[in-house]
Amino acid sequence: MTNYRTSSHTVTNLTCYIVWVTKYRYAVLTGDIQKRCRDILVQVCDSENVRILKGVVSKDHVHMHVEYPPSISVSMLVKKLKCRTSRYLQEEYPMLRKRYWGQHFWAIGYGAWSTGVITDKMVQDYLDHHRDQPNGEDSWILE
Repeated sequence: MTNYRTSSHTVTNLTCYIVWVTKYRYAVLTGDIQKRCRDILVQVCDSENVRILKGVVSKDHVHMHVEYPPSISVSMLVKKLKCRTSRYLQEEYPMLRKRYWGQHFWAIGYGAWSTGVITDKMVQDYLDHHRDQPNGEDSWILE
């Protein structure tokens, strides 16, 4: 069963798959740098109350499947992940500061796709079911 995030008035299960790459696709995420990047990503997610469902730090990009609270947007989450990893990695590894002289460790942008347990067909079937109810005249149909 899925672990839902609950608060006093809400129940959520917001998940997404995020990918971003290093600037110029340089393969710099290896060895200690790769391990440190992973540790920083885990720290950021813990501090933002984000659960990492699965993730991979490859040599030139990062994949993450996360579950996040409704109080944070995906764009803000990615901003925090990229900003903190860039800053800490460049502070701790001077060779990265030389390679990325403008202090831009990650490429501009990212990819994000929503995931979850509810499909488009399930939503359509649910809405069709309520539209066909006997007291459907009380419902507003948005199309």
